[in-house]
Amino acid sequence: MWGNGDRFYWGRRKEGGGCRGILVVFAWLRSEERSLKPYVDLYGSLGWNSLVCHVELLTLFRPGKALSLASGILNELVKEVNVRPVPIVLVSFSAGAKGCMNKVLQLVEGNSERRLTKDDYQLVRECICGQIYDSSPLDFTSDLRTQYLLHPSILKMSHPPRIVPWMVRGFVSGLDAFFLNKFEEQRAEYWQTLYSSVSMGPFLLLCSKDDDLAPYQIICSFAQRLRDLGGDIKLVKWNTSPHVAHYKYHEAEYKAAVSEFLAKVTIIYSSRQQLAKETRGKERVSNPRRTVINPDKSLAIEPADDFFLPSSMEFSETREANSSADEQNTSSVQLPSINPHGVLSQILFDVCVPRNVEGWDIKPGMSLNRRHNFTPGGRLNPMKFIRRSRL
Repeated sequence: MWGNGDRFYWGRRKEGGGCRGILVVFAWLRSEERSLKPYVDLYGSLGWNSLVCHVELLTLFRPGKALSLASGILNELVKEVNVRPVPIVLVSFSAGAKGCMNKVLQLVEGNSERRLTKDDYQLVRECICGQIYDSSPLDFTSDLRTQYLLHPSILKMSHPPRIVPWMVRGFVSGLDAFFLNKFEEQRAEYWQTLYSSVSMGPFLLLCSKDDDLAPYQIICSFAQRLRDLGGDIKLVKWNTSPHVAHYKYHEAEYKAAVSEFLAKVTIIYSSRQQLAKETRGKERVSNPRRTVINPDKSLAIEPADDFFLPSSMEFSETREANSSADEQNTSSVQLPSINPHGVLSQILFDVCVPRNVEGWDIKPGMSLNRRHNFTPGGRLNPMKFIRRSRL
């Protein structure tokens, strides 16, 4: 009854240019691989790969397990989009949105309890371009939990023994007695997460008016709320078809709706990529370098591709090169040479160097840094200064 464990796997994985995108399929409880095969084949015929996720019953009420499973799925997607970015669509069947899909949305939005930065899954966030809900989402109130566990698609018994309904009701009542407040908090968080994902892309809702587990009124209310938030919503409804069996009973209409939706998602993804490319180009042209003032540091400059800061070694080399250039320029100017034993040298020596300094009276108050012409006795002889200068 509790399923085959939490797991995910590639239902179809075609590498290279033949893959148009990836659909992450969150299956209903107690579903098997053969139960998902018709949907995997449908997506594959349209050129899309499928990453399928199954959850146990208890994972619906244990956020820690759901978060670990969602982290594994996102890590797998990160490896794919790092090689080749493609559009991603999230697909929820029945309780799949409650089991793991809401945790995936929380992680890519950075709203999870797990302390991850938004940049960890930023590329995956940019690739998510739409969501599909088949017989989903479900509102997990206490009555619906009991009804859901007793449904033939979950029990896989059309007429279960009388003891089984009694056991299920006792199990749900026991959970409510101990964790009712916790369940209500999780329920509110679940709906808030789905509504906050309205900006990721268009929605395709597939439902039936006689679906007893996913009531038509709940689906319509969900669609209207998304429209009020500005979402692009397409609601496809049928009068009669069982829970998670719309494709089986309305194959042509179902396939046409999914095909049209995936084509729309592809166009939206291409437009996003083109817009992002143009935005990066404008930023590079208009802002070649960005200057950031840090209170702890005087100035930090983040250089752009065409701007660099020289290192100390480069600065030293540049200064040496400039010095060499100055020396070359100086050497190119021819200065007159003076013979140290010539007449001009002897005249300059007689003028500048005194022969007799005896009897000079240098007062202590005079500055030694200034030049004075003295005569013996301490008196200034201007005629001697002029006569020597003429020489």
